[in-house]
Order: sequence, then C-alpha cells, then structure tokens
Amino acid sequence: MLMAAAKLSIFSHDASPIHSTPRRLRKLDRTRRRLFFFTILPLNFRFSVSQALNADLVYTKSTRSRTRPQEADAELDAISLLNHRIRRDLAKRDQLSITRPVMDADEADKYIQLVKEQQQRGLQKLKAGRARAPVDNAAPSTKDQVFSYKVDPYTLRSGDYVVHKKVGVGRFVGIKFDVSKDSSIPIEYVFIEYSDGMAKLPVKQASRLLYRYNLPNESKRPQALSKLSDPSAWERRRLKGKIAVQKMVVDLMELYLHRLKQKRPLYPKTAALAEFASQFPYEPTPDQKQAFLDVERDLTERENPMDRLICGDVGFGKTEVALRAIFCVVSAAKQVMVLAPTIVLAKQHFDVISDRFSRYPHITVGLLSRFQTKSEKEEYLHMIKHGHLDIIVGTHALLGNRVEYNKLGLLVVDEEQRFGVKQKEKIASFKTSVDVLTLSATPIPRTLYLALTGFRDASLISTPPPERVPIKTHLLAYMKEKVISAIKFELDRGGQVFYVLPWIKGLEDVMEFLEEVFSHVEIAIAHGKQYSKQLEETMERFAQGDIKILICTNIVESGLDIQNANTIIVQDVQQFGLAQLYQLRGRVGRADKEAHAYLFYPDKSLLSQQALERLVALEECCHLGQGFQLAERDMAIRGFGNIFGEQQTGDVGNVGIDLFFEMLFESLSKVDEHRVISVPYHSVKLDIDVNLHLPSDYINHLENPMEIISEAEKAAEKDMWNLMQFTENLRRQYGKEPYSMEILLKKLYVRRMAADLGITRIYGLGKIVGMKTNMTKNVFKLITESVASDVHRNSLTFEDGEIKAELLLELPREQLLNWVFQCLAELYASLPALIKY
Repeated sequence: MLMAAAKLSIFSHDASPIHSTPRRLRKLDRTRRRLFFFTILPLNFRFSVSQALNADLVYTKSTRSRTRPQEADAELDAISLLNHRIRRDLAKRDQLSITRPVMDADEADKYIQLVKEQQQRGLQKLKAGRARAPVDNAAPSTKDQVFSYKVDPYTLRSGDYVVHKKVGVGRFVGIKFDVSKDSSIPIEYVFIEYSDGMAKLPVKQASRLLYRYNLPNESKRPQALSKLSDPSAWERRRLKGKIAVQKMVVDLMELYLHRLKQKRPLYPKTAALAEFASQFPYEPTPDQKQAFLDVERDLTERENPMDRLICGDVGFGKTEVALRAIFCVVSAAKQVMVLAPTIVLAKQHFDVISDRFSRYPHITVGLLSRFQTKSEKEEYLHMIKHGHLDIIVGTHALLGNRVEYNKLGLLVVDEEQRFGVKQKEKIASFKTSVDVLTLSATPIPRTLYLALTGFRDASLISTPPPERVPIKTHLLAYMKEKVISAIKFELDRGGQVFYVLPWIKGLEDVMEFLEEVFSHVEIAIAHGKQYSKQLEETMERFAQGDIKILICTNIVESGLDIQNANTIIVQDVQQFGLAQLYQLRGRVGRADKEAHAYLFYPDKSLLSQQALERLVALEECCHLGQGFQLAERDMAIRGFGNIFGEQQTGDVGNVGIDLFFEMLFESLSKVDEHRVISVPYHSVKLDIDVNLHLPSDYINHLENPMEIISEAEKAAEKDMWNLMQFTENLRRQYGKEPYSMEILLKKLYVRRMAADLGITRIYGLGKIVGMKTNMTKNVFKLITESVASDVHRNSLTFEDGEIKAELLLELPREQLLNWVFQCLAELYASLPALIKY
C-alpha cells in the first residue's frame, strides 16, 4: 500500500520544496497554525500538539538561518525526541536490551509459566512455615495455603502500628472481651485507634485483614493515622501502592525472561565429579545434599545460566557446594572466578581450593589481590587472558577493566553484601552470560527479596553439622571488668579471643589496656591498612595458636576459621550492621566447644531505635541456622534500600512493607494478566489519509528514493530499534528531511508503535480518535498511570477494547497524524517492558 502511494504521489517533481515557498506565505502558514492551535483544541491537548507543531516550526525557521547546525534541528523534532527517550529508557533498564532478540507471544507464554512455577518453588522452599492457616479450622487444601504477611493479633503490643486492609493505618490498643449487639455471649475484640475514633473488630476478622506497619527506613511512625470516616483516602493510597507493585513486577519479569532466553551448552555429568565429591571428609547434612543436587541440576540439566543463592550459616558447608560447582565447570575447560570481599577471606578460599585441587595438577589456581607486586599482577593478568589460569581467586580487583577472561564459565561470589554499589553492578553484568553462584549467611535485602519472589533460585542450608553447638550471646553495657572476666575464662580453658572494634584508631588503646592486664599473653593487631606480609603473618600466627588475643576491625568478619577461638568481644556494637554482627559472631563456635559472643554497647540511652532493634534481633536469633531469618529481620528494620528505588520506596511507605509484599505476591500470581500481545505490523490499519509530496530537490538529493522508502518500510516491519536506526542513518547521510518526509516517517512510527501496543486499527471520525486494541482495561490503566504527561493521561479513555479521545473540533489529516504520533509516543515510552511481548 505504501509503495503504491509512493509511485502515485510521493515523488511529485511539480511540488515545490519547503525552502522555496515565499516568505510571506510561510509566515501566514505559521500564523494560521498557531491561531488554529490556540482556538480549536481543548486545553488538555495543547501542550502535546504544540510539541509536534513546534518541531515543524523550528525546522521551517532553521532552513532560513545558516547559523544553526542541522544536528540541532534533528535533536528538537518529535521523532528525535522519541528516539532519545526510548534509547535512554532501554539503557536504564538493561544495557543489553537493545540487542537482544525479540520474544514472540508464544515464547512469552511459555516463559511466564516457568516464572510462575519458579515463584511457587521459591515460596515453598523458603517460606513454608508462613502459609496462612485456613479460616474456621477448615481442612487445609493446597489452594488454601496462600502465602501471607498478615499478623497474628495476639503477637501485637499496645502502641504498635497496624494496617487494616480496608480502613488503613491505625494504632493497636489491645484485645479484650466485649458483648456484641446481637448476642449476649462475650467474644474477643481487637481495638484499634484511628485519627477520628476507635474501631473494634472480632479477632478472627482481624487475623484476616491486619498487617504490621513497617516502613522502609528508620522511622516506624506513620505520617498520620487514617480516618474511619474517609475510607476513600485510604483506598487511593492502597491503589497507588498496587500500581507501583504492578510496574515493579513487569520490570522484574523482563529481567528474568531475558535470563531465560540466554542459552549455554549443558555441562556433562561425569564419574570424575562423583569421585571429587567423595573426597569431602564429612557426612553432608540433608540440606547440603539438596544444595548439591540443585547446583548439579542447574549446570547439567538447564541450558539457562545459573543464578543461585546458597544461604547458610558460617560453617554449614556452603564452600563445599561451591567447590563441586567449580570442579564441574573447570572440567569442561572453562575458567572460574571466585570473588571475596576481603583479602583475608580471599586467601582462605585460595588455600582451601588449592588444597582440594592438589590431586589435579592440570588445574591451575591463582590469587589476585592489591598486595601483589606490579610484575606479579601483570603475569597473572597475562595468564588469565590466555587461559593459563583455571580458577582465579581474589577481591574486587578481579572486576577491574584490565582483567580479561579467556573463557569464563562460572562466577562464585562470597558475601555479596560486603561489596559496593559499583562492584554489585559489575557482578550483575556477568549474570547474562555466565553461571553465578552466590554464597551468604545473611543475604542483603535485595538478594533475599529476589529469592522470596522466585526471581532468583535459592538453596537454604539450615541444618547445622552434628558437632556444632549454639553460640551463647551476651548483650551488655561496656565495663572493663566484664571484658577481663570474659577473656580470662577463655584463656583459662586454653582458647583464643577475637576483640573487634569498628575503628582502626581505637585498636592501639585496647592493646595497651590488655597488655597491662594480660602481660604474659601474646596479643596482636590486625586491620586492612597493614602491609600485606605483616597482615598475613599475623593471621598465620593466630591460626597456629601463637597469638592468643587478636585485636582487629571487621576484617575478620568473613572466612576466618580458627577452631580454637571460641570467644569474641565486639566493642561499640551499635556501629555495626545486623548482618555484620551475625557474621562476626560466626567466627567462633566452629568446634564442639561452647562459644561466647560478648556484644558491648556504651549506653542504651545513646542508641537509636534502629540500633536497639538490631541488637534485640541478634539476641533472639541465637540458634544455629537462623541467618536467613535474621536477614528477614534486617529487611524489616533497615528497609529495602535500593531494592525498588526512591519512588517505589515512597509507595511502600503508603501501605507499609507487609501489605506491599502481599500485593506483590498477588500481582506475581496474576502476571500473565499484565500483558499486551503485540500484533503483526502489516495487520495495523491506519485510516488517516495524508497526501504526501516530497520536494523535487530532496528527491534529487537521495541516491535511490524508491529503495530508501522500501528500506524504511522493512525497518518498521522488523521492530522499533531498526526503525530508529534507519531514521538516524537517513538523517546522518542526507540531513534533516523536509516536512512531508517527516510525515511519512511518522506514519511508519505510528504503525510500529501500534503493533507493539496490540492496536489493530487507528481512525479519526469527526472529533473522535479511536484505536482498536487487544489490551485489557487493567493493562490500559497500568500504562496510562505511567505516562509522564498529564495531557495524554487525562484525555484518554478505554471502553470495549478501544482507546478513545475526543477533540473539540475535527483536525486536518496531517495535524491528526501528528496528534496520534504524540499520543502513541507517550504510551509507548511508558509501556512497562514485559507487556511488549
């Protein structure tokens, strides 16, 4: 159809080029358009249409002015603005988005089903104990056991803030018996205070509708309590949170679907792997066995790159899981990177791996760190690049730009929460191409969140080895006498002591104090600023038992395994995070001897509410294997951080964390409802006839006009990215096109955007603009809520599978096409990623 139109009218040599129009007529034309714009269009349309008109006006002016470069024109017109916006959003979402293959609707159905199954597995494995009890003690069915964050009213304390799903945020007062109007039998009621009165509801009803109110920051106090007399205000807040959840789900789905699209050859199952596993000197716990199986299946039975979290307490056998994965990958002639947050932990991994692989002389292991000389580093970099190192262990130095891997197959990350933001971003970039195994005792909230929602595979090792004994935790106000007593007890039974401080500057003072009291005991200092050989020698002597008391910073937080060190003292405990404290406590109790952790704070009156909650959580999670539960507490205490971003964090604040999470799981279970199924490009009917006449000098300027028009159509038929590239190349080669060519390009853009939006027909009927679409009302609402422009968001309605807008007067065809282009550009740029499939 387009080609026929081109042959008939588009190459009219009689048409005058734009820049040859007399100045008086051009001026009159601009005046008419401005007058038309400000008189016939409704107010809510003026801004968007003015953008399209202004782009044209700018171009018309620039043809007269030789002082403004053509590049500036290209940046200002409506097509360039759309290209820039799409490119920017793609770059934000995923640097690889623009090059990845398009997924059709059938593929999307298959992958969405996989995601839903994965979510259910994640919930069953990690949250099995939190299934909601069926109402009225009915027999629990699989369908009834719905994941829930609802709160048991009996666990609430007076003054706690709660969220009633239908009323809003209130303050829990208490539970007491009362008599209802319809009965003389007293029953238990929950009393909740709101800003304009007191509400009471039966305990059974409360257990179905109440949630704790936690916020994603230090403050636990809501800005205001809800009103019983105005439930609509609460409904608006809840709806805003629900929309935020839906946006977040589709973005997460896109990332997950992208990973599912990646393929790599299966690793072979070999007898050598079973032989390697048999060298493990201990009897694996049931959880360990399951983790072994999970990782083996990921590598040998799934073509998608692995991204698995192994969550287990210190000393529960996470490293053995990693060693078996390393052997599997290295046996297939691939490289492995083992990433640790500190040189102490990296050195320990290097020693363990070197020892375990000592029977395999053909497998080479190397350690790369900041403590090496320049020549040593250069040699290692050369070996890594040319594949002469099979297993590379190190700190964040492994993530540097100079490190080039020959055939990297697996990345093992130990204690991801210890890395900075930039390092985490670099780690994330590996996940699209290589297998990733993350080890953690207390996963960071984002990692935990992804595991809970099923977007990340996870294996939980919660069963302690038979010989492990729980660590006794003592939370005390600092007193020198208590410190001396704790150290003396450990030394008298032949053990060793860690003494941890948050700052380097305090280490020498503690050294002086302890040397006065324990003058006959070998004491040493360790911190990350020391020279490599000095630090290494100190750690070695402590491991061998020569040093009895090690005064250090949290450099020993991860990895140090000293069987004879069974007392740890942490001073100024309020300066550490919950995960840090849990890890520090795990440095002791690695043998069958009872271990002690003394956590000293200066004065409770000086501690913040958040610090107090951290300490209480740590004291309560004193049993073995509670790192995962502690990470959950950490997520509730210190919030989500950058899990959702600032905007979503505000939306979480509207309803509280627990209700937000429940809405998230509900939205995940209905994720297939949040989709627009794209339609073929050629099935889109654009019933807006525009007569196009390209200026003769522009036609003469083009090398092969017919071929260029044909290429434009083919690019639009393929996808938006190809159409964008075609337009930019055209302008790069021939400069900014005349207005009539711009209209032709806009027709292609309109049909391409319509196809991606599931729109099959666009028409103008008098003052009505209509667009037939396969999207649902819920998806239309999701998209329009994301639209940045109030103009378009408020002008569009949805009814019976059709998007409509009503103008005050009927627009000329070209102006109507400009309006449709701007409208679709807003919808397309606001379209959450997943529903494009």
